[in-house]
Amino acid sequence: MSAATAPQPIDVEEAVRETARRARLAGRALATATRATKDAALHAMADALVVAAPRVVAANARDLAAGRTAGMSPGLLDRLALTEERIGSIAGALRELAALPDPVGEVVRGSTLPNGIRLRQVRVPMGVVGMIYEARPNVTVDAAGLALKSGNAAILRGGSAALHSNTVIVEVLREALTGAGLPADAVQSIDAHGRAGAVALMHARGLVDLLVPRGGADLIQTVVREASVPVVETGVGNCHVYVDASADPAMALSIVMNSKTQRVGVCNAAETLLVHADAAPGFLPAALAALHEAEVVLHVDDRTAALAGDVPTLPATDEDWATEYLSLDLAVRVVDDLDTAIEHILRWSSGHTEAIVTSDLAAEHRFTTELDSAVIAVNASTRFTDGGQFGLGAEIGISTQKMHARGPMGLTELTTTTWHVRGDGHVRH
Repeated sequence: MSAATAPQPIDVEEAVRETARRARLAGRALATATRATKDAALHAMADALVVAAPRVVAANARDLAAGRTAGMSPGLLDRLALTEERIGSIAGALRELAALPDPVGEVVRGSTLPNGIRLRQVRVPMGVVGMIYEARPNVTVDAAGLALKSGNAAILRGGSAALHSNTVIVEVLREALTGAGLPADAVQSIDAHGRAGAVALMHARGLVDLLVPRGGADLIQTVVREASVPVVETGVGNCHVYVDASADPAMALSIVMNSKTQRVGVCNAAETLLVHADAAPGFLPAALAALHEAEVVLHVDDRTAALAGDVPTLPATDEDWATEYLSLDLAVRVVDDLDTAIEHILRWSSGHTEAIVTSDLAAEHRFTTELDSAVIAVNASTRFTDGGQFGLGAEIGISTQKMHARGPMGLTELTTTTWHVRGDGHVRH
């Protein structure tokens, strides 16, 4: 092949910016689309995914095989895995989104000024929402659906671990959008551009209105540190369950087991168990035995080890208190009182979700007011911190920051507002 006919290298930055420009055009169409049109498209996307499930599962099998070869952890493999049943659930989430109210056009507040000018603050789409995530092909669908319903175009960077799965999913979603009369460019992937594409997306200021990273701590902090595009920081989940002195032991055991073992490779799984010293002798022996039976590896302090009996344990270090395991590991500590539990959580928590098991209203009040996490659960599992469980249909991520959005981010969190000022020839003097 001559130099004249050799393929020219792709300018990744320009390619991503061109993707963003197409997304902005698509976003203009979505911003004026009726709820009926958007809901019909969501149903079309759900139906198309169900029909294409065998294709998606076959592509996902390639990603899973590569992940196992690369030594991916069981928790991450679980996040990556798709079955026809899971695809059915993902499609169901799109249908649930269609049933939710459309946030676009909602009047947040309004008033009439003394001079007669009428004001209204109205919800409008962000415009173009970028997502950078890893090993989570379900997020591809959730992000596309949430963006569509809230009137936004989505640019997706799903990472190499889920490349084959996401390629098929995006193809299916784009075909469904076209069939529903909406622009295919409302959903686009930049996975073909690799890491360089992700960097270009972070720097596409003026073309991308909001960037949401979702994944491990390294990915999130890289995006927060490097992006010039506005970013909502989603959270690493170093989540705690605190069993108070007044806790019902059976309730506490059920909540601890569900928080830790119901699904381990997710950000709302519990990573640390704190137990009040007065409750520990009656609660911990049975709890540790049940956790061990569920194959949980226990990283414990000395006071917990003394109550473990024949249950094997490992000595806990500061690293254990700080770790989001995403695996069948749990750090366990006996604390003298509620003050110590709160101090521990304030020091080590990532600000995601904390749970207290108690029948003491004063302890509940202190726990819910003195801690500073996005979600605080009382007598309930940490696993409920989820957009679907909160009735949001799905979520684009769980925000642990305090600006604009906090906790599970659904439709409303993907909108901003504009002010409508209506006068009758008014001029300012």
